[in-house]
Amino acid sequence: MGTRYSAVFFAAAGLDKSAVGAGLFAAVDKVDGQMSTWKPDSDLSRLNAMPEQQWLAIPEELMTVLDTALHTNLQSHGAFDIGVGNLVNAWGFGPAGSEPNEQQINALKESAHQPTSDVLELDHANRRVRKRGGITLDLSGIAKGYGVDELARCLDSFGVTRYLVGIDGEMRARGIKPDGRAWAVAIEKPVRHVREAMGVIELTDAAIATSGDYRHWVEVAGNSYAHTMSPLTRQPVRNRLAAVTVVMSSCMLADAWATALLVLGEADGVELAQKRGMTALFVLRDGEGFHEISIVDGSRQLPDPD
Repeated sequence: MGTRYSAVFFAAAGLDKSAVGAGLFAAVDKVDGQMSTWKPDSDLSRLNAMPEQQWLAIPEELMTVLDTALHTNLQSHGAFDIGVGNLVNAWGFGPAGSEPNEQQINALKESAHQPTSDVLELDHANRRVRKRGGITLDLSGIAKGYGVDELARCLDSFGVTRYLVGIDGEMRARGIKPDGRAWAVAIEKPVRHVREAMGVIELTDAAIATSGDYRHWVEVAGNSYAHTMSPLTRQPVRNRLAAVTVVMSSCMLADAWATALLVLGEADGVELAQKRGMTALFVLRDGEGFHEISIVDGSRQLPDPD
Protein backbone atom coordinates (compact mmCIF):
# COMPACT_ATOMS: atom_id res chain seq x y z
CA MET A 1 0.00 0.00 0.00
CA GLY A 2 3.05 2.23 0.07
CA THR A 3 2.41 3.78 3.47
CA ARG A 4 2.92 3.33 7.21
CA TYR A 5 0.75 1.68 9.81
CA SER A 6 0.47 2.39 13.52
CA ALA A 7 -0.85 0.56 16.57
CA VAL A 8 -1.28 1.83 20.12
CA PHE A 9 -2.64 -0.69 22.60
CA PHE A 10 -2.88 -1.52 26.29
CA ALA A 11 -2.67 -5.15 27.36
CA ALA A 12 -1.76 -7.45 30.22
CA ALA A 13 1.86 -7.48 31.36
CA GLY A 14 2.40 -11.05 30.17
CA LEU A 15 1.54 -10.36 26.55
CA ASP A 16 4.31 -11.26 24.10
CA LYS A 17 4.73 -7.88 22.41
CA SER A 18 7.19 -9.21 19.84
CA ALA A 19 4.60 -11.76 18.71
CA VAL A 20 2.01 -9.00 18.49
CA GLY A 21 4.37 -6.87 16.44
CA ALA A 22 5.07 -9.75 14.07
CA GLY A 23 1.35 -10.41 13.74
CA LEU A 24 0.60 -6.78 12.91
CA PHE A 25 3.32 -6.68 10.28
CA ALA A 26 2.08 -9.94 8.75
CA ALA A 27 -1.49 -8.59 8.60
CA VAL A 28 -0.46 -5.51 6.64
CA ASP A 29 1.99 -7.43 4.48
CA LYS A 30 -0.74 -9.89 3.50
CA VAL A 31 -3.10 -7.12 2.40
CA ASP A 32 -0.31 -5.39 0.50
CA GLY A 33 0.69 -8.62 -1.23
CA GLN A 34 -2.86 -9.22 -2.38
CA MET A 35 -4.20 -5.74 -3.20
CA SER A 36 -1.32 -3.50 -4.23
CA THR A 37 -1.18 -2.08 -7.74
CA TRP A 38 2.47 -1.24 -7.10
CA LYS A 39 3.55 -4.89 -6.86
CA PRO A 40 3.46 -6.72 -10.21
CA ASP A 41 3.11 -10.07 -8.44
CA SER A 42 0.16 -9.07 -6.23
CA ASP A 43 -3.14 -10.87 -6.73
CA LEU A 44 -4.72 -7.62 -7.90
CA SER A 45 -1.97 -7.03 -10.49
CA ARG A 46 -2.40 -10.59 -11.72
CA LEU A 47 -6.14 -10.01 -12.06
CA ASN A 48 -5.58 -6.79 -13.99
CA ALA A 49 -3.24 -8.64 -16.35
CA MET A 50 -5.64 -11.53 -16.94
CA PRO A 51 -7.45 -11.79 -20.30
CA GLU A 52 -11.19 -11.19 -20.31
CA GLN A 53 -13.45 -14.16 -19.50
CA GLN A 54 -10.63 -16.11 -17.84
CA TRP A 55 -11.14 -17.17 -14.23
CA LEU A 56 -8.53 -16.43 -11.56
CA ALA A 57 -8.48 -18.05 -8.11
CA ILE A 58 -8.00 -15.40 -5.43
CA PRO A 59 -7.50 -15.35 -1.63
CA GLU A 60 -10.45 -14.99 0.71
CA GLU A 61 -9.39 -11.50 1.80
CA LEU A 62 -9.34 -10.13 -1.74
CA MET A 63 -12.71 -11.75 -2.44
CA THR A 64 -14.15 -9.96 0.61
CA VAL A 65 -12.86 -6.59 -0.55
CA LEU A 66 -14.05 -7.07 -4.14
CA ASP A 67 -17.49 -8.15 -2.93
CA THR A 68 -17.78 -5.13 -0.63
CA ALA A 69 -16.60 -2.83 -3.43
CA LEU A 70 -19.27 -4.12 -5.81
CA HIS A 71 -22.02 -3.72 -3.22
CA THR A 72 -20.86 -0.19 -2.41
CA ASN A 73 -20.80 0.59 -6.13
CA LEU A 74 -24.51 -0.23 -6.32
CA GLN A 75 -25.44 1.45 -3.04
CA SER A 76 -23.61 4.68 -3.97
CA HIS A 77 -25.30 4.85 -7.38
CA GLY A 78 -21.94 4.31 -9.07
CA ALA A 79 -19.98 6.96 -7.16
CA PHE A 80 -17.64 4.37 -5.67
CA ASP A 81 -16.11 2.26 -8.41
CA ILE A 82 -12.87 0.31 -8.29
CA GLY A 83 -12.75 0.15 -12.09
CA VAL A 84 -11.03 3.53 -12.39
CA GLY A 85 -7.52 2.10 -12.73
CA ASN A 86 -7.10 3.34 -16.30
CA LEU A 87 -8.07 6.85 -15.19
CA VAL A 88 -5.66 6.72 -12.26
CA ASN A 89 -2.84 5.64 -14.57
CA ALA A 90 -3.66 8.16 -17.31
CA TRP A 91 -3.47 11.02 -14.81
CA GLY A 92 -0.09 9.86 -13.52
CA PHE A 93 -1.21 8.57 -10.11
CA GLY A 94 -0.53 4.90 -10.87
CA PRO A 95 2.60 2.84 -10.19
CA ALA A 96 4.34 4.16 -13.32
CA GLY A 97 4.22 7.67 -11.85
CA SER A 98 4.28 9.31 -15.28
CA GLU A 99 3.03 12.72 -16.32
CA PRO A 100 -0.68 12.97 -17.23
CA ASN A 101 -1.27 11.53 -20.71
CA GLU A 102 -3.59 13.95 -22.52
CA GLN A 103 -4.41 11.51 -25.32
CA GLN A 104 -5.41 8.76 -22.89
CA ILE A 105 -7.30 11.22 -20.70
CA ASN A 106 -9.40 12.50 -23.61
CA ALA A 107 -10.10 8.99 -24.87
CA LEU A 108 -11.24 7.82 -21.43
CA LYS A 109 -13.37 10.92 -20.90
CA GLU A 110 -15.27 10.21 -24.11
CA SER A 111 -15.58 6.46 -23.57
CA ALA A 112 -18.77 4.91 -22.23
CA HIS A 113 -18.39 3.88 -18.60
CA GLN A 114 -19.47 0.43 -17.49
CA PRO A 115 -19.96 0.06 -13.73
CA THR A 116 -17.59 -2.52 -12.31
CA SER A 117 -20.59 -4.34 -10.86
CA ASP A 118 -21.59 -5.08 -14.48
CA VAL A 119 -18.14 -6.19 -15.63
CA LEU A 120 -16.59 -8.09 -12.72
CA GLU A 121 -17.97 -11.54 -11.90
CA LEU A 122 -17.32 -13.19 -8.54
CA ASP A 123 -17.69 -16.93 -8.03
CA HIS A 124 -17.89 -17.24 -4.24
CA ALA A 125 -18.32 -21.01 -4.18
CA ASN A 126 -15.01 -21.56 -5.95
CA ARG A 127 -13.39 -18.32 -4.73
CA ARG A 128 -12.49 -17.05 -8.16
CA VAL A 129 -13.08 -13.96 -10.27
CA ARG A 130 -13.13 -12.97 -13.92
CA LYS A 131 -13.53 -9.83 -16.01
CA ARG A 132 -16.32 -9.83 -18.57
CA GLY A 133 -14.98 -6.68 -20.22
CA GLY A 134 -11.94 -4.44 -20.42
CA ILE A 135 -11.28 -2.96 -16.98
CA THR A 136 -8.36 -2.06 -14.72
CA LEU A 137 -9.03 -2.28 -11.00
CA ASP A 138 -7.67 0.05 -8.34
CA LEU A 139 -8.40 -0.63 -4.66
CA SER A 140 -6.84 2.54 -3.21
CA GLY A 141 -10.26 3.70 -1.98
CA ILE A 142 -10.93 0.60 0.12
CA ALA A 143 -7.79 -1.51 0.70
CA LYS A 144 -6.30 0.70 3.42
CA GLY A 145 -9.54 0.56 5.34
CA TYR A 146 -9.55 -3.21 5.05
CA GLY A 147 -5.94 -3.26 6.21
CA VAL A 148 -6.95 -1.33 9.33
CA ASP A 149 -9.67 -3.88 10.02
CA GLU A 150 -7.05 -6.62 9.68
CA LEU A 151 -4.83 -4.86 12.23
CA ALA A 152 -7.81 -4.74 14.58
CA ARG A 153 -8.54 -8.44 14.06
CA CYS A 154 -4.90 -9.23 14.81
CA LEU A 155 -5.05 -7.46 18.17
CA ASP A 156 -8.40 -9.08 18.89
CA SER A 157 -6.79 -12.49 18.36
CA PHE A 158 -4.23 -11.67 21.07
CA GLY A 159 -7.00 -10.71 23.50
CA VAL A 160 -6.25 -6.98 23.34
CA THR A 161 -9.38 -4.95 24.09
CA ARG A 162 -8.01 -1.40 24.20
CA TYR A 163 -6.35 -0.14 21.04
CA LEU A 164 -6.15 2.41 18.25
CA VAL A 165 -4.78 1.19 14.91
CA GLY A 166 -4.35 3.06 11.67
CA ILE A 167 -2.97 3.19 8.15
CA ASP A 168 -2.31 6.61 6.65
CA GLY A 169 -5.08 8.40 8.56
CA GLU A 170 -7.69 5.63 8.42
CA MET A 171 -8.22 4.54 12.03
CA ARG A 172 -10.11 2.03 14.13
CA ALA A 173 -10.51 2.03 17.90
CA ARG A 174 -11.66 -0.50 20.44
CA GLY A 175 -12.50 0.19 24.05
CA ILE A 176 -11.28 3.20 25.98
CA LYS A 177 -7.92 4.20 27.39
CA PRO A 178 -7.01 3.20 30.97
CA ASP A 179 -7.79 6.73 32.17
CA GLY A 180 -11.41 6.25 31.08
CA ARG A 181 -11.23 8.57 28.09
CA ALA A 182 -12.12 7.73 24.51
CA TRP A 183 -9.45 7.68 21.83
CA ALA A 184 -8.91 11.14 20.35
CA VAL A 185 -8.46 11.27 16.57
CA ALA A 186 -7.49 14.55 14.93
CA ILE A 187 -9.34 15.73 11.84
CA GLU A 188 -6.76 17.24 9.52
CA LYS A 189 -7.32 20.67 8.06
CA PRO A 190 -7.62 20.13 4.28
CA VAL A 191 -4.78 22.38 3.18
CA ARG A 192 -1.73 21.47 1.13
CA HIS A 193 1.87 21.58 2.34
CA VAL A 194 0.76 21.97 5.99
CA ARG A 195 -0.35 19.38 8.53
CA GLU A 196 -2.68 21.03 11.01
CA ALA A 197 -5.67 19.73 12.97
CA MET A 198 -9.01 21.47 12.54
CA GLY A 199 -10.79 19.40 15.16
CA VAL A 200 -10.84 16.19 17.18
CA ILE A 201 -13.27 13.27 17.13
CA GLU A 202 -13.55 10.91 20.10
CA LEU A 203 -13.61 7.32 18.92
CA THR A 204 -14.74 4.21 20.81
CA ASP A 205 -15.48 0.86 19.15
CA ALA A 206 -15.65 2.50 15.73
CA ALA A 207 -13.60 3.28 12.64
CA ILE A 208 -12.94 6.53 10.81
CA ALA A 209 -11.74 7.32 7.29
CA THR A 210 -11.23 10.52 5.32
CA SER A 211 -11.08 11.23 1.61
CA GLY A 212 -9.89 14.61 0.35
CA ASP A 213 -8.31 16.59 -2.46
CA TYR A 214 -5.35 18.05 -0.57
CA ARG A 215 -2.67 15.34 -0.24
CA HIS A 216 -2.08 13.97 -3.76
CA TRP A 217 -2.54 16.09 -6.86
CA VAL A 218 -0.99 17.12 -10.17
CA GLU A 219 -0.69 20.49 -11.87
CA VAL A 220 -1.70 20.64 -15.53
CA ALA A 221 -1.66 23.92 -17.47
CA GLY A 222 -1.94 25.89 -14.26
CA ASN A 223 -4.86 23.84 -12.93
CA SER A 224 -4.72 21.50 -9.96
CA TYR A 225 -6.29 18.02 -10.15
CA ALA A 226 -6.71 15.69 -7.16
CA HIS A 227 -6.01 11.96 -7.24
CA THR A 228 -9.58 10.81 -6.58
CA MET A 229 -11.26 9.85 -9.85
CA SER A 230 -14.97 10.21 -10.52
CA PRO A 231 -16.37 7.22 -12.42
CA LEU A 232 -19.39 9.41 -13.17
CA THR A 233 -17.51 12.16 -15.06
CA ARG A 234 -14.44 10.06 -16.03
CA GLN A 235 -12.23 12.85 -14.62
CA PRO A 236 -10.64 13.81 -11.30
CA VAL A 237 -13.16 14.96 -8.71
CA ARG A 238 -13.72 18.71 -8.85
CA ASN A 239 -16.38 20.13 -6.54
CA ARG A 240 -16.60 22.28 -3.43
CA LEU A 241 -15.75 19.44 -1.09
CA ALA A 242 -12.23 19.55 0.33
CA ALA A 243 -12.68 16.45 2.47
CA VAL A 244 -15.23 13.95 3.73
CA THR A 245 -14.79 11.99 6.96
CA VAL A 246 -16.97 8.96 7.69
CA VAL A 247 -17.39 7.03 10.96
CA MET A 248 -18.58 3.40 10.83
CA SER A 249 -17.98 0.11 12.61
CA SER A 250 -15.89 -1.15 9.66
CA CYS A 251 -12.92 0.86 8.41
CA MET A 252 -13.20 -0.83 5.02
CA LEU A 253 -16.73 0.55 4.63
CA ALA A 254 -15.80 3.95 6.06
CA ASP A 255 -12.93 4.17 3.55
CA ALA A 256 -15.15 3.31 0.58
CA TRP A 257 -17.99 5.60 1.63
CA ALA A 258 -15.68 8.57 2.27
CA THR A 259 -14.56 8.22 -1.35
CA ALA A 260 -18.13 7.82 -2.64
CA LEU A 261 -19.42 10.89 -0.81
CA LEU A 262 -16.48 12.99 -2.01
CA VAL A 263 -17.27 11.97 -5.59
CA LEU A 264 -20.97 12.80 -5.18
CA GLY A 265 -20.27 16.33 -3.94
CA GLU A 266 -21.87 18.49 -1.29
CA ALA A 267 -25.52 18.18 -2.38
CA ASP A 268 -25.87 14.55 -3.43
CA GLY A 269 -23.31 13.35 -0.90
CA VAL A 270 -25.05 14.95 2.07
CA GLU A 271 -28.43 13.72 0.85
CA LEU A 272 -27.24 10.12 0.50
CA ALA A 273 -25.48 10.18 3.89
CA GLN A 274 -28.73 11.29 5.49
CA LYS A 275 -30.81 8.69 3.68
CA ARG A 276 -28.45 5.91 4.76
CA GLY A 277 -28.29 7.08 8.39
CA MET A 278 -24.56 7.68 8.25
CA THR A 279 -22.24 9.70 10.48
CA ALA A 280 -20.07 11.96 8.34
CA LEU A 281 -18.33 15.32 8.28
CA PHE A 282 -18.26 17.29 5.03
CA VAL A 283 -15.69 20.08 4.76
CA LEU A 284 -16.50 22.53 1.96
CA ARG A 285 -14.29 25.24 0.55
CA ASP A 286 -15.82 28.63 1.24
CA GLY A 287 -13.73 31.40 -0.27
CA GLU A 288 -10.48 31.45 1.68
CA GLY A 289 -11.92 29.34 4.49
CA PHE A 290 -14.02 26.25 5.10
CA HIS A 291 -17.61 25.41 5.93
CA GLU A 292 -18.59 22.20 7.73
CA ILE A 293 -21.69 20.04 7.43
CA SER A 294 -22.01 17.40 10.14
CA ILE A 295 -24.30 14.37 9.84
CA VAL A 296 -24.80 12.12 12.89
CA ASP A 297 -26.77 8.91 12.36
CA GLY A 298 -28.41 10.51 9.35
CA SER A 299 -29.42 13.75 11.10
CA ARG A 300 -27.87 17.03 10.06
CA GLN A 301 -26.38 18.86 13.03
CA LEU A 302 -26.89 22.57 13.48
CA PRO A 303 -23.75 24.65 14.09
CA ASP A 304 -23.18 25.99 17.57
CA PRO A 305 -24.45 29.57 17.95
CA ASP A 306 -21.78 32.24 18.13
